[in-house]
Amino acid sequence: MANSLLHIDKHVSYIQSLDTRKDRLDYHLTSHLRLSGVYWGLTALHLLNHPTALPRDATIEFVKSCQHPNGGFGASPGHDAHILYTLSAIQILATVDALGSVSKTNVVSYVAGLQDKDTGCFAGDEWGEMDTRFIYCALSTLSLLGELKNPAIDVPKAISYILQCLNPDGGFGMAPSAESHAGQIFTCVGALVIAGVLKEEMSPDQIDLLGDWLCERQLPNGGLNGRPEKLEDVCYSWWVLSSLAMIEKLHWIDRDKLVEFILSCQDDEQGGIADRKGDMADVFHTVFGVAGLSLLGYEGLKEVDPVYCMPKEITESVLNGYKLV
Repeated sequence: MANSLLHIDKHVSYIQSLDTRKDRLDYHLTSHLRLSGVYWGLTALHLLNHPTALPRDATIEFVKSCQHPNGGFGASPGHDAHILYTLSAIQILATVDALGSVSKTNVVSYVAGLQDKDTGCFAGDEWGEMDTRFIYCALSTLSLLGELKNPAIDVPKAISYILQCLNPDGGFGMAPSAESHAGQIFTCVGALVIAGVLKEEMSPDQIDLLGDWLCERQLPNGGLNGRPEKLEDVCYSWWVLSSLAMIEKLHWIDRDKLVEFILSCQDDEQGGIADRKGDMADVFHTVFGVAGLSLLGYEGLKEVDPVYCMPKEITESVLNGYKLV
């Protein structure tokens, strides 16, 4: 079968080629995703055991060029700062061992300024859109900087907001009473894990119910969807699996069928992974397909951290470094 193996070399070449396509319209149409695109590609390369496939110094300089005077990072140089891209910047710098190249104080100040003092939720940027995704981004950024206990951040209030988003079906939504969605579940469970309160705030029965909701996302073809009655998509190989891993229910899905589905979505000729078989590959689905395979223990891949979507050896090194200080 053509797709029975992961095409590691082709995926590496595909990711390396992404920054050489500046003569193409789609390169410029995706400038609003550029910094996250670097994070996606870099993470995939590390998981594929090719950590030096992108130039380190140029990567660091690009990240620094995206920092806004307010301390946050935009998607590209000159773009407004947003917490999503701020997290991507910190993840990149942590991965290439360059967290010291930016002012931690400025980043923390930016993140702290996005928290709503009444609800505990975080806005994505100065325009005020609030969402559980942004709580995860804030706590993940702060923990990677060793600033989770910074008094400028009210972590208990943020956790209280997340718990208000827990639904009777076992899942979490983007806001209280919002529909459960696998992506939001990752952000909520991830935030609870980062804060160290998952088992304190969720009972075993609640965790089992959440596990039921997540494993029901697997369709007959092996792929996972993000919510009921939706199509399968490779990216949910990350959002669903990572959440199952964090609640220790990863064995509740059919591993072999999911591996087969992810591999079937590869571009056999050019490299990269698509959302589903026959579609065009992109770096977003490539990293989450590879990360999903890593969670499933696919041979030849580095172990991914289900909380941070970074190589586990890197997050452990970063976080343990703070514990030693």
